[in-house]
Amino acid sequence: MSSNKKADTAVVALAGRRVDLPEAQVSRFPLVNVQEVGRRVREALCEVHAVAVVCSAACGADLVALEQAKRLGLRRRIVLPFAPERFRESSVVDRPGDWGPVYDQQVAATAAAGDLLVLGVAAGGDAAYAAANEAIVREAQALARTAQPDGPHRLIAMLVWEGLPRSEGDATARFRDLARRAGFEEQSISTLSTIPQQATGTNSSAPT
Repeated sequence: MSSNKKADTAVVALAGRRVDLPEAQVSRFPLVNVQEVGRRVREALCEVHAVAVVCSAACGADLVALEQAKRLGLRRRIVLPFAPERFRESSVVDRPGDWGPVYDQQVAATAAAGDLLVLGVAAGGDAAYAAANEAIVREAQALARTAQPDGPHRLIAMLVWEGLPRSEGDATARFRDLARRAGFEEQSISTLSTIPQQATGTNSSAPT
């Protein structure tokens, strides 16, 4: 049997867009699309036979994916660049939507399971999120090496975004490049494109 054989199951390292600010000039992840993007993420996780998801916990792609992983009973490992309270203020509750309670529940659950990694990066900005991206890749690789009868899990980089890198400071595009260099398979899930409006009265402010 080949030593390169891999199991059909996968560990997913994920990154993507936060929900748009109300005044956003370019639409990347409209709040109204949260429900549909959650459905797409769920389908993708099922299709690749995911057993674990590794990501950060910002509002938008991260928390949408973590909620879907929770519903599917998958292992969740969260990587934060700095303290959870600071991250909550800077990357969760500063955008539209009721993300705070979802974040709190996800952080508490992963901490209790030993799957919350806080890097303790002193600086903010690009350096902090670059460090988080690198740790997400490393943690996914570590989980994929978990012994399986059919070999290690496959490694998949899942990008939840509109597919158009910004000219500079694009953490999602940098995550994609990092995962490519590490040999991950790649899958993109659109946060835009032919997503119907929510029915009147539907709450689209947080993942379900």
